[in-house]
Formats: sequence, structure tokens, C-alpha cells
Amino acid sequence: MTRKIDRRAEDEQDEGGRFSRRGLLVGGSAAAAAAILSASSTPAAAQPTAGPPAAATERRWHPDDDDILLVNGRIHTMDDHDTVVSAVRLSGGRIAAVGREAQTSGSSKNRIDLRGRTVVPGLIESHTHFVSLANRPGYHVAEWELAKDVAGVLAALAARRPEVPDGQFITAMGAGTPRMFAEQRLPTRAEIDSAVSDRPVFLYQNFNGPARVNTLGKQFFESVSNPAVAVADDGSIVGDAANYALYHLRIRQTFEDQRRSALDAMAYSAKLGITLNYDQVLFATPNGTLDPSAYETQPGDGLRKLNHYRMYDPYLSLNREGSAYVRLWINFLHQQGFIPALGGLDKQLPELKERLRNAMPGHGDEFVRIRGIGEWAAPFATPSNANGYAVWREAQRLVAQAGWHNENAIPGTPTDQSQIEQVVSTWEALDAEFGIRHLRWGLQHADHATPNQLARLKAIGAGVSLSGFRWLSGTPRADGLPFGPMFRQIHDSGIPYGLHEDGVHIAPHNPWFAMHYATTGLNVLGQQINPGQQISRTDALRAYTRGAAWFVGVDDRLGSIEKGKHADLVVLDKDYFSVSDAEMRDIRPVLSFVDGGIVHDTGVVRGRRDWAHDSDHPYDESWWRVQA
Repeated sequence: MTRKIDRRAEDEQDEGGRFSRRGLLVGGSAAAAAAILSASSTPAAAQPTAGPPAAATERRWHPDDDDILLVNGRIHTMDDHDTVVSAVRLSGGRIAAVGREAQTSGSSKNRIDLRGRTVVPGLIESHTHFVSLANRPGYHVAEWELAKDVAGVLAALAARRPEVPDGQFITAMGAGTPRMFAEQRLPTRAEIDSAVSDRPVFLYQNFNGPARVNTLGKQFFESVSNPAVAVADDGSIVGDAANYALYHLRIRQTFEDQRRSALDAMAYSAKLGITLNYDQVLFATPNGTLDPSAYETQPGDGLRKLNHYRMYDPYLSLNREGSAYVRLWINFLHQQGFIPALGGLDKQLPELKERLRNAMPGHGDEFVRIRGIGEWAAPFATPSNANGYAVWREAQRLVAQAGWHNENAIPGTPTDQSQIEQVVSTWEALDAEFGIRHLRWGLQHADHATPNQLARLKAIGAGVSLSGFRWLSGTPRADGLPFGPMFRQIHDSGIPYGLHEDGVHIAPHNPWFAMHYATTGLNVLGQQINPGQQISRTDALRAYTRGAAWFVGVDDRLGSIEKGKHADLVVLDKDYFSVSDAEMRDIRPVLSFVDGGIVHDTGVVRGRRDWAHDSDHPYDESWWRVQA
């Protein structure tokens, strides 16, 4: 038996990916429908709303009997009092009871003894580009970002090899720069061959490479054309050729390949303890058309670009059939700046205008939902660029007028906060004109926002999400100033804040890296780069749970382990609150729950009911088979 999950509205596409009659009626034209579907067919409100009448979707990964009792744990609820309890009961996808009540109410049939392990709410990644991870070609190895050295990378590649069919690529992409490995380089062709010699392998970092291949990968890329790909003897692919190589893998992906990639991405999130990804989408080609065919993959696109009208299709198809098991909240990123060919200001921003005119806030379900506009409504520009600034300012005005949630991504610098000031003063003016306080607008990054700017943002109902990934590229400043973000200053301001890693191109997806940096100020080389700006471990965890839930607009149902909230929580392999700083970076969940269902299980924890799987994927029926 599978449990029913409310769906807020039916999808705008039929099973073949075509526009449904309802989707066309919503938009009024094919162009309008395309604008609605540019990142998803399910727009959502800036804040939780009742939404349209619900239909039902079966979640096939839920157990027959989903009443689960966790006991003998150190369960950090992250409620208003930071209460720690020993038991929690999950039922019907919700937290049914905590503490003593959990043990005295309901059945103890599905009782899991945690044996003193630490439990925390499911982590909410408040700034990621998850759709890129969910569309990786080949059999992707996201785990390579957890490696400390080249040997760790090779081990991760070798671990994936047994399930990869003959002739298929093993890939590992994004996740930062070679600086994250002890050798500060990628493996050579010979080293990759030593780990995997009978499958082609392709490694690619950051937005545009560099890339590295093994011998079979070299042979493949030397055989392709239009464009050709130059591969050095050591397997290096550099410059434009790295993107050309990516292009040749992308154009060979089938829809089923993309669905598998989306499932892999969910599995990796669950493995890290992330139960909700707040996606900031990918960069779009900034032209003036609304034609989806104009955005097909091009040789020079790099990892940060996909067809932004179609890139969520695989994920949506999985959600439609009840197979999505990690929550995905989506912002619409708009890349159209000033385009001279369109004419005056009243003719600019065609895509944003269609979005705001036709999309329906509140549309979505509890696994896929649209949050708002971000990480920008138009490329940021200062008044020195008159046309660019006019378009940016008009984009902010249009979003405010339409009553949508809105975000800008501005870090500032230790010595210059003028760009943040431009955002704050513009939003204050729009609040005076339209009233935006209830929309929870958000400033992403906000590394060097001043106390005055933070107070003013707070006064108009805004929050911030902080860059936890500066550990990877940051170095000590010659003037001794903090590299940022100003975690302590921002915390002390009282403004609502989340913490993010901004994966999966320039940084890893792993949230424990961000929490380590926020609490230590240490970069990847162990250097102190953020002096005086550390926060406590409790505050860092709160930023990834309660704080992030506020920022994403789901604090009424996620972010803490409290009765009535969704049962998203993770059981950790180490005690986050007492392990050393170095060990904190290596924390991994041994069990992850989403909506009361187990979505990741290492097999370490055993209760009355055993799970016979050791895979990260959710389709083994033996997950809930009672063992003799």
C-alpha cells in the first residue's frame, strides 16, 4: 500500500511533455504557456497558501505502515527553546509526538532504537543550483566532492563502476575547483585508468572546466566532431574544449538518462541530510525570445546553462508519478538585461512580464513548488550603466507590483557595500509604494551588509541567506579584515537568516562544509580568513533548519521537530555538537526521513523492523520487508 500525498494542482503538461489544454488556457497563448513552464509547470506562492483544490499523488517509497517510533536518541528539536528529547513519533508524514508523549501514544511496532545517536531536523539548502546536479550526463558521481585527495576521487569513481553498463560514461562534475583536493589538481589519465579502465570517465569542475578523462574517454572525445575536442596526453581538456566535451555528452542523453540523474541527485541530497533544495535555477541566454527551441544546448554553454524552459521536465515527470522523494522549491531566475533590439523600457523584460502576468502563486505540491523570482529578476546594474540600471530597477518594481517574492544576490566587499545599499534603498521605496513586508524578500549572500542595512532590511520584512562556501576560494586579507560573510554581525542584528553552500558548480553540495566554515572561519587550507565572525554550532544548525525554513517560506511546516510539522529529520553518524572541528566536516546521516519515509539508510541503525537494502535509491521493496 502507498500513502496519498496532497498535490496542490495538476501539472501543466501531459505525460508526453506537451502542453495540456489547461496549460494553454492559463497562459492564453503558446508564448505565455512557455513563459509559465520555463522552469517548471508548478508555480508557487511567496508564502504558504491553501492553493487550488488538491488531487492525490501516490508516493511509492512510503511504507505500508508508516507509524514509526524513534527512541533513545539525542533529538535536537530546534524549537523555540532548543529542546532536546529522547523520542519522536512519526505518523502520516508528520511529527505525531515528541518526548514522553511519543512513547505513550500509538503503536511501538516500528520502533527504532537510536542508541544515543544525534537527530536533527532535515536540512534546508537555501541557495543551490540543484537542477544542474539533476541533469548530469552519464552515471554521475556526486560523492567526489567529499574526497580529500586524488585517492579519494579515484575511490569514488571505482565505487560507481559496478552499476555502469558497458560503453556508458562515468562522470563527476561541478563541486568547486581542484583546490579542494590535497594535491590541488585533478587526477591524471593514468590515475583514472588505474581506478576505472573499462568505462569512459569524464571529470569537469566549476562552470567551464577544466576537465580530465581516462583513456577510453580520450578515445571517445577524439572521435567526435562539430565541434572537435582537443585532449592532451595526460587527459586534460581545457578552455572551450571542456565545454565542447560536455556538449557532446549532453546531446546524447535520453529522457530516461535525465530521470536517472534526477534520482541520483535526490539520493545524494538525502545522503547529506538535505531534505529540501531551494533551487536558484540556471543561467539563461539573455535574448528577447520566448521560444523554447531557442534555448537548446549549445557547444559553449558550460555546466551552468540548460534549456530553462525544459530543464525540470525529468524531475516533474518523477514527481508526477510519486517518485520524487526530496523536496524542491524553485525560484525563477531572469537573465534579460537591457536588449537594444526590443526598444524602450516599456518593451524590455518580456519574459519576466509574461511570468508575472500568467503564473499562479501557490501552484505546486509539497515536493515541487515555485517560491518566487531569484536569484535576480534582471542582471544587477548600477546607475553608471543607465540602461542596465533602468531595467534592473523596473524589474524590481514589476515584481513588487505583482506581489511576488523576490531575491537579489549581492555579497558586497569588506570596503564597499554600495551595491547592497542600492538594493536596500530600492526595496524601501517599493515597500512604500506597494507594500512588500508580507512577501519576505531576500538578499542572497549579503556577506558584508552593514548593521544599518540589516536593520533596514529587517524593517521591510526581508531576510538574508549567507554564503557558507567562501572556505573554498577565500584567502586571508592583507588588511586583516574578515573575508566574509559577517556571520556574527548578521546573527547579532536579529534579521532572519539562512546558510547555504551555493552548489553545485563553484562549490560542493555538502552543507556540513558550510557549517564548519561558519563556526571556525577556516578555509580549505586551514587558514583563518574570517576573524571574529564565527557563530556557535547551534546557530549554524539553526541557519540550516529554522532560519532556512523562514527564508524559503516553509517555517510553518518544516525546520524543526515539532508536533504537526512534516516528518523531515536526519540521524547522524557523529554528534555534531561535540565532535572536533575536523570531524564536523565528515558528518554523514545514517538515516534520513522525508515526509515520514526513509529515503537514506546506511544499515547502521537497526530496530524491530530491518531494512535489507544498502542502496541510496528508493525502489527496493525490501526496504520495508519484515525480516525473519
